[in-house]
Amino acid sequence: MLARLKTFTLLGIEAMPVDVEVDISPAAMPKTILVGLPDAAVKESTHRVERAIVNSGFVRPQDRVVINLAPGDLPKQAASFDLPVALGVLAGSGQLALDRLEDYAVVGELALEGLTRPIRGALSIAIEASKNTNLKGLVVPAENAHEAAVVDGIEVIPVCSLSQAVAFFAGEIEIDPMPSCVNQLFEEFSTYEVDFGDVRGQESAKRAMTLAAAGNHNLIMVGPPGSGKTMLAKRMPTILPPLTAPESIATTRIYSALGQLPAGQPLLACRPFRSPHHTISDAGLVGGGSPPSPGEISKAHNGILFLDELPEFNRKTLEVMRQPLEDGVVTISRALRSTTFPANFMLIAAANPCPCGYRSDPRRTCNCLPTQIEKYMGKISGPLMDRIDIHIEVPAVPFDELSSPASGGSTSAQMRADVMKAREGQLARFGNGAVQYNAQMSSRQVRQFCKLNRPCQHMLRHSVEEMGLSARAHDKILRVARTIADVAGDESIDETHLAEAIGYRSLDRDFGS
Repeated sequence: MLARLKTFTLLGIEAMPVDVEVDISPAAMPKTILVGLPDAAVKESTHRVERAIVNSGFVRPQDRVVINLAPGDLPKQAASFDLPVALGVLAGSGQLALDRLEDYAVVGELALEGLTRPIRGALSIAIEASKNTNLKGLVVPAENAHEAAVVDGIEVIPVCSLSQAVAFFAGEIEIDPMPSCVNQLFEEFSTYEVDFGDVRGQESAKRAMTLAAAGNHNLIMVGPPGSGKTMLAKRMPTILPPLTAPESIATTRIYSALGQLPAGQPLLACRPFRSPHHTISDAGLVGGGSPPSPGEISKAHNGILFLDELPEFNRKTLEVMRQPLEDGVVTISRALRSTTFPANFMLIAAANPCPCGYRSDPRRTCNCLPTQIEKYMGKISGPLMDRIDIHIEVPAVPFDELSSPASGGSTSAQMRADVMKAREGQLARFGNGAVQYNAQMSSRQVRQFCKLNRPCQHMLRHSVEEMGLSARAHDKILRVARTIADVAGDESIDETHLAEAIGYRSLDRDFGS
């Protein structure tokens, strides 16, 4: 007897539909054959399924069982086929009616005693299932139900065991679909534990952080150890606008596909903050492997990627970020297929001014030679530095400010108000098109929205010629100047805005001099 069920497999972060076909025919000896390009985890599922069937009180067929996972040229990975294969075996052996199986897709891993276990990528699977108009619902392990229920347009049926799933498909019990609770999840998980008010001093750095958040600009901080660079970077998400529902789902599905969602949190409501160590590999940063999986830049999608001690990173590793910084996506190409992951993140980097770190600290003596400093900062290539809009120096904080009982100056709420005001202006300027922030403006839009008066043109010309700026750096200055004007609420860019934007290109000068 032939049974057919619908399920899904993950390819990167995308869910791909798969048909599970189970054929059971008489044979002299019982044998189970699994075909359809399964990986090792899927091949092992036959042993789990057999024991789960027996331990759940059903009869294991003593015949020839052929299980086909179609399409045959699509790699199948993970253990999410256990539950659909078990149901297919029971239906193929006549222990379960086929009628209701046609209306639902099924995913889930099984324990040997027949209980369901959570799977990776439930959110992506629910998104893909909702696009199939022939499906009424999706049957998932109970631990994945809240995550899958985030998606509208499809019923999510939670099951705790193989026996419960069989009873549901047999019509013996009714299981209410898991209700969506997106608003409740946002209220519960959208708070931050840190605040810019905790940072003493560094008001000029906070100003630069506000501008970076307002225009979605990349930023690098240079300063001695202990000046607060990491502390500032960790607070950047607190001044960014709250995640929208589409942004949250787009980010959550990446962590879901990797199985890295925080326990008890089916939806990410805060912007991600990723801070990989400088020993990270190329594949760890941008993604890779076989099949390809997302890297740190994709985990930072719609959030912050913080690279501390930037010159300590492998130069080749940093260079692979150049294309994602421009395009907002990263494509991993293999012989058979290419996989594209989202990577729309804000880059914040930190670096010491020299190998010892104390070149700009008046309280410490730096013995680094100019050649050492040049070699150290030279680890950051010019093309990569070109893609960082704002360069700031973060000096050591004086003792009086550290010990002052007064508050730490600007708070996240105050800075976020400026950010929101600037972003409202950008929304009015760009609408809901592909470009949403000043940092994303094309060269044509820069000429359209960043027009300069004659004094500003002379100032910019002098700066470009004196500092030897590239065409990309020229446009970066105009984009930052546009953001400064937006924060100030001004329609046009004046000399004050442009001068401040030029001041944020400090690393384009001869840093070792």
